[in-house]
Amino acid sequence: MSPRVLLVEDDRVLRSSLREALSIEGHDVRAAASLADARAQLEHCPPGEPIDLVLLDLGLPDGDGQALLAELRRNGGTPVIVISAREAEGQKIRLLDDGADDYLVKPFGIGELLARMRVALRRRGRHSEPALLHYRHGPLDVDLKARRVRLAEADVHLTPTEYALLARLVRQAGQVVTHRQLLADVWGAEHVEQTHYLRLYMGQLRAKLEADSADPQHLLTEPGVGYRLAEAE
Repeated sequence: MSPRVLLVEDDRVLRSSLREALSIEGHDVRAAASLADARAQLEHCPPGEPIDLVLLDLGLPDGDGQALLAELRRNGGTPVIVISAREAEGQKIRLLDDGADDYLVKPFGIGELLARMRVALRRRGRHSEPALLHYRHGPLDVDLKARRVRLAEADVHLTPTEYALLARLVRQAGQVVTHRQLLADVWGAEHVEQTHYLRLYMGQLRAKLEADSADPQHLLTEPGVGYRLAEAE
């Protein structure tokens, strides 16, 4: 099971880039742009699917992230890594003393963030499985680390949304991913009912990656449920 991460960050560009990077690495990422949004997502987690780790910015539009840290510490042991541009040593010490598992100053590299996340999860007895980053099935070759998609040895150009959709399916190759999960992970939780997005982009992906889009061999439909990428060879 992929670690479920709540990313609380009000900067839209950073939130989007972090969400994509963490998703490619195999994390199930939920994103929030405010304290209110974060609290709502924590409160309404599906049964049996609690958040495993919180990445918490401090300067949020409706308050300071420190308030959410205090609430999380009162209510349980969810690991929290603070991600902030504030670099004063006193602030770092205060937040670590208040229960943050780690403190990372922006800007930071994704490799360092992933390493700190692994440490925080291990401390709580939760281990993250390595993500599938290279997928091959017949003539289709997808290298997520290099952000390269090839078909019969020729590079295929995908739009950012097409690529994000394919990457999400690669991470669970051979398994069905539901319509709602794909919409939430690629477009955001507010779009889970807009299945026309999914049909449109899946059609575009099949036109680029299938020899016959009417008889797909890679991008398979599970009627009424979702889509499945054929199991890697």
